Amino acid sequence: MNTRFNYAKVYPQVLEKMMEMENFAKGSGIDTKLYELIKIRSSQINGCAFCINMHTVDARKLGEEERRIYLLNAWKEAPYYTEKERAALELTECVTKISEHGVPDDLYARVRAQFEEKEFIALIVVINTINSWNRIAISTGMAAPN
Repeated sequence: MNTRFNYAKVYPQVLEKMMEMENFAKGSGIDTKLYELIKIRSSQINGCAFCINMHTVDARKLGEEERRIYLLNAWKEAPYYTEKERAALELTECVTKISEHGVPDDLYARVRAQFEEKEFIALIVVINTINSWNRIAISTGMAAPN
């Protein structure tokens, strides 16, 4: 994919506002490794190579295990994720593909069994932030670096 244009140069306020949301999401209290797993999984679903590359690098810097990164697209079948992570990843998939099934009540209950209300909304903000980044990157043709 070739970059169509540099959105940050064309409209710097977009980057500024997105960074405000990103900083808010980062400071929401979600575990940093889980934060990166959410970003990778959403980016996999959306097909955003730029963000997959960025967040796998970031996850490795945090000490995330390689196999947990490699197997993230098959997390349901892989034994390497905690129940808390599984709940967050399932929520990530549902929110990323929200037009398909919404967020079913049984999923909400599973997530809430692992996360407090404030953490639940923090998860939603993290998921929405990466979905916004994915859509900007894909729409403007941002490519993963060589």
